[in-house]
Amino acid sequence: MREHQVVIAGGGPTGMMLAAELALAEVDVAVIERRPDHVLVGSRAGGFHARTIEVLDQRGVAERFLEEGQVAQAAMFATTTLDMSDFPTRHPYALGIWQNQIERIMAAWIAELPVRVLYGRELTGFAPHDSGVEVQLADGEPLRAQYLVGCDGSRSVVRKQAGIEFPGPDPTTSSLIAEVELSEEPPRGIRRDATGVHGLHEMEDGSTVRVVVTEQQLASGGEPTLRDLSEALIAVYGTDFGAHSPSWISRFTDATRHAVSYRAGRVLLAGDAAHVHYPAGGQGLSLGIQDAVNLGWKLAQVLRGSSPESLLDTYQAERHPVAARAIRHTMAQTAMLRPDARMQALIDVVSELVITDEPRKLLAGLISGLDVHYDLGEGHPLLGRRMPDLDLETRERVHATSRRASAVAQPRRARRARDRALGRPGAGDRRELRGRVGAAGARCRGRARRGAGSPGRVRRLGRRRNRRGTGGRAARLVRGARRGLSDGTARYRDQRLLLPVGLLRFDARRLCLRFGFGLTHTSFPFLPLRPRTTVRLQRLREVVLV
Repeated sequence: MREHQVVIAGGGPTGMMLAAELALAEVDVAVIERRPDHVLVGSRAGGFHARTIEVLDQRGVAERFLEEGQVAQAAMFATTTLDMSDFPTRHPYALGIWQNQIERIMAAWIAELPVRVLYGRELTGFAPHDSGVEVQLADGEPLRAQYLVGCDGSRSVVRKQAGIEFPGPDPTTSSLIAEVELSEEPPRGIRRDATGVHGLHEMEDGSTVRVVVTEQQLASGGEPTLRDLSEALIAVYGTDFGAHSPSWISRFTDATRHAVSYRAGRVLLAGDAAHVHYPAGGQGLSLGIQDAVNLGWKLAQVLRGSSPESLLDTYQAERHPVAARAIRHTMAQTAMLRPDARMQALIDVVSELVITDEPRKLLAGLISGLDVHYDLGEGHPLLGRRMPDLDLETRERVHATSRRASAVAQPRRARRARDRALGRPGAGDRRELRGRVGAAGARCRGRARRGAGSPGRVRRLGRRRNRRGTGGRAARLVRGARRGLSDGTARYRDQRLLLPVGLLRFDARRLCLRFGFGLTHTSFPFLPLRPRTTVRLQRLREVVLV
């Protein structure tokens, strides 16, 4: 019987993101996917919001998605687009990219990592025991794992077998989504009527049209057919435009479900297995990826023995309220998608309200994921919130961000092989880090001083001290990076605020110029550090000499 530390059921975006997180933390992980490969027929859903792009940026892969997608202001409430271009992030936008592209890019990423992917295999059940979980597959070959994570969608076998309740309102409307060829030229764009929202969009190949149409009557059960699609189109447009040759047809409803618990012993849930809702706002895929990031580093810490198993309970405590809030938001959105005269009047009033500054920031922060606030108790105003980047300028202008450093992320053997291929000498973990870390001042206690003409930059962090003991600090950085990843949330440990950017210590009086972003604490939840606050940054992710 093959054994792994973690087995993930489901190889969609959530499952692949979790596998990548665990592999980066050197956890032995396997993914079970019933499809024969990662290829997804049709474009399906798609798109990332700002916080998810930040998370991918922290792992050094955001550019792969940005190169194939299209950025836009796509945070919407009802019919109104919410501008977030002034938000404190390097990615103040949404990314339009189809799910089949997302899965292809992610599959290529995890192929670079030590992840075992079992395509064409289906989980049929599991048997938990004291030290792990025995996983049964359809082909009869069992697997054993210390933890099983269900990322297997809204019909999750893992959730059902674990006996986790999945309550929520029943559906009231259903829609068809398909990619077909049309014999007649259709009207492009969105149409709204008393039934719901409909739309026709020409795909990139120029011959296929993406169709979304709300059905006149609630339909459930069974796979939709081309005839179902034709009837729905005729009911709305008076014709089916000669629809033929569908590449895929699917049905979705406004059913809303939320798992009572994300954990049952050694079994956990993430993504659609834990929460489903109407796709208004396009938050579903981003929620799943952020679930994976929150859970990944915690599983790694527990498996390594660095943290007690109770750390896994914080996954439910932190992520369940986030999904619950998103579900309430999408339910409100759904109510406004079927306008009669009275509802249209409400939409008009709401549209005027949400473009004003405070409501815009509130709603766009929720949709983008930038306002997520985990309840970690009383303390510093940044506690429980995501951390923006820090730009630190020293004598050699060192730019420190929250990405993971390639110098400490890769195993030594893989890094030396890379260096040989590129014609570069492989100096090993500590020596390679010394040259990159020394100028940053790994435990600098010097006063941050500001240069003339650069009021927003932090300079000369203990210039004379920061070269002392860089070898020992580099060793600590290597060990620290291998102890697991962070989800980018400020936390407390040993009475110090941990900011997941590096392992630096400094007087932060000048850093308030970087954290402030010209916003007040009443207008947006990204607050300046208090004067003379000493902070300790959690783990070095990347130091780039520019």
